[in-house]
Amino acid sequence: MDAFVLSRLQFALNISFHILFPTVTIALGWFLFYFKLRSNLTGYPVWMRIYRFWVRVFALTFALGVVSGVTMSFQFGTNWPGFMEKAGNVAGPLLGYEVLTAFFLEATFLGIMLFGMRKVPNWLHTFATFVVAAGTTLSAFWILSLNSWMQTPQGHEVIDGVIYAKDWSAIIFNPSFPYRFAHMLLASGLTASFLIAGLSAYRLFRGDDKIAPKIALKTATYTAAVLIPLQIFAGDMHGLNTLEHQPQKVAAMEGVWHTEQGAPLLLFAVPDEETKTNYFEIGIPNMASFILTHDVNGEIKGLNEFEGEHPPVAPVFYSFRVMVGMGVLMLGTAWAGAFYLYRQNKLPDWLNKVFIGMSFSGWIATLAGWYVTEVGRQPYLVSGVLTTRDAVTGLPPANIALTFTLYAALYIALLIAYMGTLTLMCRKAVAIEEITQEEKNKAQRVRFNPVQTN
Repeated sequence: MDAFVLSRLQFALNISFHILFPTVTIALGWFLFYFKLRSNLTGYPVWMRIYRFWVRVFALTFALGVVSGVTMSFQFGTNWPGFMEKAGNVAGPLLGYEVLTAFFLEATFLGIMLFGMRKVPNWLHTFATFVVAAGTTLSAFWILSLNSWMQTPQGHEVIDGVIYAKDWSAIIFNPSFPYRFAHMLLASGLTASFLIAGLSAYRLFRGDDKIAPKIALKTATYTAAVLIPLQIFAGDMHGLNTLEHQPQKVAAMEGVWHTEQGAPLLLFAVPDEETKTNYFEIGIPNMASFILTHDVNGEIKGLNEFEGEHPPVAPVFYSFRVMVGMGVLMLGTAWAGAFYLYRQNKLPDWLNKVFIGMSFSGWIATLAGWYVTEVGRQPYLVSGVLTTRDAVTGLPPANIALTFTLYAALYIALLIAYMGTLTLMCRKAVAIEEITQEEKNKAQRVRFNPVQTN
């Protein structure tokens, strides 16, 4: 393989590993703020028990997200020097804004949140939790603004091959940004919800009869049941926006080779780029046109109109179906869980096991969606302005192959360690999680009996 393919593989590996962790922490920060507020408002010590468990998960996840994010910025210089050379006037400030307004903010208050629970006033600790949650969201704002600009660039001019900013508000609030930002925040909410629900279900499966995992399971399941319809709506709006600005990506998602009216919604097919056709199609007539244009006979431009300018079809086509399929599975699981928890206050054993199995389902949906977005932008790095091939490094392929192998080995080890640590934390919580004497005293001063907190 040449340097171009190896650099793409390496960057895909890095971004795939990195995105797993912010996808959890963005929403988990808001879950922590909610747990802390409920503790402050009710005095019920179980809320602090829930907070203490999940703040450790947040710290571990946040650390991995920061470390893996640093390697991303290195690769802009080592593997994609053409990107920073030609688009650095836009990308550099946006990445800098993220560091200044979000990363510093998170880092400062994260210390108070993690280590100041008993050392600072309660209001300050609650405020620190809020700032960390807001910081993770602000960080996502800047990163997604840059990514969206790369998808639908505007507010710039190109002089001698170099991109210069003309209108920062147009760059930041480019046409696809509001849809991508909303879609990503909802994806994070679902990822964190299924993680909380899955690990809580695992604790119950291991015999933990405390109230904390039951409340955490119920909170996360109800949250997921509300968020998933919102995500479907946001996804539909995002699809309409993509059809307007990146029709070649939509054509690849739907496997539409030739412009047609009343295009079917393909549930399954095997797209073949050589023959420009699909094999083994299973589809619903007119449904793709109806979803994308809200007209059963609406026209969808085919890939034939973007010869040499469209992304590789198979990866986009399959990734899109994995994302949608996982979303449907999450919808059914969340709604079934909400039904049983509302009617019976507990899950049947089979559904409890389903939640355990879907603990990391949000990662699968997020990665699949991310591949649709990033592969679907090809062959461009900045749509219509800078091709991916023009930005690649001139490093020898052997050097890139070596770093790619080292990254892959390290990330596999870290991922196993991360998931193993979460499992171990759940098992230990079953046996040793305790209520402090301070919390017992506090519970005696309010309406709750300390026995209820066990």
